Amino acid sequence: MGRVDDRLRELGITLPTPPKPVANYVPAKRTGALVYVAGQVSSFGGRDYKGVLTAEADVARGREAARASAINCLAALLAVIDSLDRVRQLVHVGGFVASAPGFQGQAAVVNGASDFFVDVFDEAGKHTRIALGVSGLPLDYTTSVYLIAEVE
Repeated sequence: MGRVDDRLRELGITLPTPPKPVANYVPAKRTGALVYVAGQVSSFGGRDYKGVLTAEADVARGREAARASAINCLAALLAVIDSLDRVRQLVHVGGFVASAPGFQGQAAVVNGASDFFVDVFDEAGKHTRIALGVSGLPLDYTTSVYLIAEVE
């Protein structure tokens, strides 16, 4: 068990088995010192976060959804490296938020993922980011988060 495993345990998180892709792609792929993790949907711990966010009151639910997506990102990342302690830094995070026209809380929603990554990796979890609103996501999920990590 490593430092990151200890931190996940403190946060009450057990990483799931990475979800099977719903199309022709792999959940994560390593090239050199970088691992690219495909967009992971908002499903964790038996809860599926689905539907379009319509009002600022939905931001809290959206943050939970983005956190669930981030947890799935770490599970996919772990599937291609032997320990999350090998993560030098998160380089980039992208978040897609199923949003109704007029909803402007995408950045606040994706903070659910960004805050989680910093909670887990501390300074190494700080990253560049994009947070985008989209009209819908596959299978009606609320968020999809992807990342690029530099690893040892």
